[in-house]
Amino acid sequence: MSLHIRPATSDDAELILRFITELAIYEKAEHEVKTDAAGIRASLFGADSTTHALICERDGEPIGYAVYFFNYSTWLGRHGLYLEDLYVSPAARGQGAGKALLRHLAKLAVARGCGRFEWAVLDWNTPAIEFYQSFGARPQEEWTIYRLTGQALLDFAAGED
Repeated sequence: MSLHIRPATSDDAELILRFITELAIYEKAEHEVKTDAAGIRASLFGADSTTHALICERDGEPIGYAVYFFNYSTWLGRHGLYLEDLYVSPAARGQGAGKALLRHLAKLAVARGCGRFEWAVLDWNTPAIEFYQSFGARPQEEWTIYRLTGQALLDFAAGED
């Protein structure tokens, strides 16, 4: 069984949406998926997109994906690579696809001179946490992620506080 990782293209929008939905179901948040294939095509593959995606295939069949973008560390004075999504279909887990996607991204980060490769994981996702720790990734417990979304984002942007 051979694994192949390739850059995603706009022709992969339906596939990526399927993977996004499967991931959301696993994370108990299917109701949070608000996009469709056209939205994926426009936001991920549009001319002004700064986000990238990879597709992992085994013997020509897509089994997983990753979505990532480059951020910046003011303290390091260098870019970083941020992994937004990593997903491997349940039937394909345990065969090296997740690690292959992560290694591909780590190599990309090193080649681009990034000082960091970061991602977030749900605190209850023990299998993912153990997987990440198995190759040296460590949690950054001193940081708490904050988020503005929905009406709170609109109100704050409008100066209605």
